[in-house]
Amino acid sequence: MKQFILILSVLLVAGCQTTEPLSAENDPRSDWWGLAFTEPDYMKVWVEDSSVLDIKNRTFFKAGGSTAAGGEPEDGTESARGWGTVSGSGIPVTGADLPKLIFVRWQSISEQKTYKGFIEIPESARQLMVDSTHQRCPETPERTARYMASLYVGLAPGGVLQAWVRDSCHRPIQVAHAQGELEPLGPEQGKHGGRYAYPVSEKAKRYIDKFGIPYGSW
Repeated sequence: MKQFILILSVLLVAGCQTTEPLSAENDPRSDWWGLAFTEPDYMKVWVEDSSVLDIKNRTFFKAGGSTAAGGEPEDGTESARGWGTVSGSGIPVTGADLPKLIFVRWQSISEQKTYKGFIEIPESARQLMVDSTHQRCPETPERTARYMASLYVGLAPGGVLQAWVRDSCHRPIQVAHAQGELEPLGPEQGKHGGRYAYPVSEKAKRYIDKFGIPYGSW
């Protein structure tokens, strides 16, 4: 009888494991999610300010960093057209629940203009963020799930904002798009005499001279 009960217990446990083969319930994960900024190639930005409104209507100021992930490959292609690779190191938004609204004020170095804008994060994006840390990728079920959910906000010339989250297989999924507006007070809201954080780089100048700024491609 004891042997029968033991066999039955093993079968029950195996059955539970079979029904949830991708569960990451026991995988390590962060209590928070990360916010990162990204930019098109050559279109450098400097983030002056950013804040997060979470689903509990709490505001977290100075969220994210001041720089964005991008590059200047000088490979002869129009690589600034579109977003290219979505990357960046997310900074944890400590204490925040899932995001509902993101505010950003940033300098568009390539244009020498300053923008500000909001981008709303939909429920579908929040669900992807949860799934990314609670479910393993079906393509690599032997690997643990993502340690921390990530939200990426792209900032482009013309005041464009775009958002992505990564799914359980680390793929960036576009979830939102928004249009910002010019900051009438200019860089740092007029505190530094209209000076920008950086001049336009020589590589960016060469690119823009050859291809221009591809408005409408983001």
